[in-house]
Amino acid sequence: MTQTPDQPRGPAAAASIPTPTPAPAPSPSPAPGAAPGPGAAAAPALELLVHGVGGATPGSMLGDSHPVRILGDDTAGVYRRHRDLHAEDHPQDYRDTPLQEAYCWSGMTSGDATRALWLLLLPFMVVNLAHWMRPPGSAGRLCRTNTAYDLLLRLLALALTVLLAAGACEVAMDLFAWQCAGSPACAAHQSWLRFTATPHTWWHQPGRRLALGALPPVALVALLGLLSHRTWSAFEAHQPDDGPTAEPREAPMELTGFWYGKRAVGRLRIAHLAAALATVAAAVLLPTLRHDAGRAGSALLLGAGALLAALVAAVAVTVLVVLVRSVRREDILDDRPTGPAIRRLHWAALGVCLATLPYSGWSRPDWTTSGLLPGAALTFTVLAAAQLALVLGLAGAAALLARRPGRVTAEDRAAAAPPAAGTLSAPGFGGPDGPALRGLGGPVTAMLACGLGVLFTSGAVVWVADWLDRTTGSGEPRAARPGPPSLLSWHAVCLPVVLLAVAGLLLLVAARMTLQQHRLAGQVAAEYHVDPAEASPERSAAIAGALARARLTDSGPALIGAVALLALLGCTGSLIGSLLNHAAPAAAADGTPAVIAYVTDTAQALGSWLIGTVVVTLVALGRRAYKGAGARRTIGILWDIGTFWPRAAHPFAPPCYAERAVPDLVSRVRTWCGHDPARTVVVSAHSQGTVIAAAALWQLPEAVRLQVGLLSYGSPLRRLYGRFFPAFMGADDLERLRLHTPAWRNLYRHTDPIGGPVRIPSVDAPPLLDPLSYARTAANPLPTGIDAHSDYQADPTFAHERTLLLTHLNHPTTPARP
Repeated sequence: MTQTPDQPRGPAAAASIPTPTPAPAPSPSPAPGAAPGPGAAAAPALELLVHGVGGATPGSMLGDSHPVRILGDDTAGVYRRHRDLHAEDHPQDYRDTPLQEAYCWSGMTSGDATRALWLLLLPFMVVNLAHWMRPPGSAGRLCRTNTAYDLLLRLLALALTVLLAAGACEVAMDLFAWQCAGSPACAAHQSWLRFTATPHTWWHQPGRRLALGALPPVALVALLGLLSHRTWSAFEAHQPDDGPTAEPREAPMELTGFWYGKRAVGRLRIAHLAAALATVAAAVLLPTLRHDAGRAGSALLLGAGALLAALVAAVAVTVLVVLVRSVRREDILDDRPTGPAIRRLHWAALGVCLATLPYSGWSRPDWTTSGLLPGAALTFTVLAAAQLALVLGLAGAAALLARRPGRVTAEDRAAAAPPAAGTLSAPGFGGPDGPALRGLGGPVTAMLACGLGVLFTSGAVVWVADWLDRTTGSGEPRAARPGPPSLLSWHAVCLPVVLLAVAGLLLLVAARMTLQQHRLAGQVAAEYHVDPAEASPERSAAIAGALARARLTDSGPALIGAVALLALLGCTGSLIGSLLNHAAPAAAADGTPAVIAYVTDTAQALGSWLIGTVVVTLVALGRRAYKGAGARRTIGILWDIGTFWPRAAHPFAPPCYAERAVPDLVSRVRTWCGHDPARTVVVSAHSQGTVIAAAALWQLPEAVRLQVGLLSYGSPLRRLYGRFFPAFMGADDLERLRLHTPAWRNLYRHTDPIGGPVRIPSVDAPPLLDPLSYARTAANPLPTGIDAHSDYQADPTFAHERTLLLTHLNHPTTPARP
């Protein structure tokens, strides 16, 4: 979750809280994190601060301008104030305050502007997210349903990779090498293509132009391979510091290998690279084989082409076999070796792809080009139909899994804390119990991934085709260059319709929020015990607006489901339209009434402009997000959730930062607690940091958990993760975490659009009042702002709750709550 760093408002606001004296320990450590020596005094209690996403710095977390890193590196590390470097040598100085350390991991999700290029792989991230959004259920017959769900999702992810490769081939090989280079009028306007336009020259032959046009798609696949290998080596290939354990592991995120995907991601990476290269090889081979098959006296060339086609088919079959057998193991640290044949599959695919280039470039003086590149239209049609079929199959598997009774019990629902006295009543805040979208969050997200893939691919192709039309002018017969396949043009026509419907949905949401704001504004003054006659309408409206905006999050599943349905209808309509009319929409509308023809032509032109603008805007927005905290807070929510989960379905998705952050936290807590059972830790986590902290606590041994408390604030654990990822962070998983964590307290506000209650008995504190005062008071002589998701540490309740946690950890017989 995106956050503003939680910096205390006073110079030492978070460090002046009285806490009980820790139990005696053998000795202090000679250096931070080292083992204590014999005969030393007790070590201080440790408060380990974990920030959310938003560029938090160690200095802002510790309230110190010169913090010192004691563990880790520039990407992620543990920091202390300079004066606390030798805290273990002076435990008497920390009898009234805990030793604070800050775990800063912002380097894993922020950086230079080039990271915005990851947004071009957004469809891969979204389809990978669908893997983790399945309904809870894995017992008995549902194991096979889970297996089917995984396989369908891996096939869908592979289809997205093939779509990317096919889009690159369509631009480079069809629009440029086949159509434009084959048209003297078009090539004359492109200086870098003129060498192909002269008749009877070496490069003028279509096969040689295709071989040349295949190089950019191969380079794109090579770039993806390099990028995925670098991130795989930096994340998945690093084994967590955790050995086998005999403890029962019931929650999925407790499993030893949950954060270790070396083998599965490595195999998927090889399979996807091989599939992309096979797609390029097929795009070169199919037109050449088609020409040779209708040409007399080319038996030798035809035999060579048939052999290459058989090799391409063999690569495709092997890819499917590898994909079926690339099952992710989470119960063990999966270091099983991958066979040499699989390890070299992508290299074999590269060899076959390169072998098609000289075959296609062989001299064929009688070969001329016309129309679309053979096989282009069929490829996109088959891919679109396959994606829709896979999404529907995924929905069926998810529906079978969702038929299992939900794991949220009546006791869990009854545990939802009612609004406390003195806070603005917010019934149902945090959303209903149970999985979002009735357990169909995975298929819905997968459909969004397909829609994004279609948007990016058709956007690039249609934009390039329109650019060629503009630069070529009217001196070229339209029949000489037909443009992109009709399906991609139909996608462009559907985009304005879908966007118009989405705009209508957003207007409905805005109207609902406005009505809710007006209704809540009348209650604000009464909640602050202010005479309505003396109430400020502006102040009441501002507070009510924050409350109404915070509740928008709970409407998110319905909005996401509606957008996914629109994407499904748009893709289906495009497919049907292209099958019924093998022409672009504007051409198909010829002969219809003038109004229909005008609307169709306008929609196609507008869609072509919009589809390219959306892609360019997305990249620009991503670049700005990595440079500015304000923009990052705006678009960071989906990105932070998507990159938290390991790459289980698509190896080209952005890397998972939790595969570094979770083992880091586990290692630090185990190091601190492992030397002395009297040592205690309170993990103080905000926003997305609470998700990382919970994942780390799940990975800790039972004995170490007894020394650890959790103070979460602004936490999306139940409100977002528990609803959208019920198989991994559902109500029973959070309940198990509470049972094995001796002290856990959760703070939230009704104005927080991200954090909310976890609805577990004794965990949720009463909602914090926000703002702290309606008007100026003796305690707050200056106007107090609406903090919403930020500055939880500045609230007086924060210090009180932390004191209670430390008291309960150091004196387990003391009640954790007053």
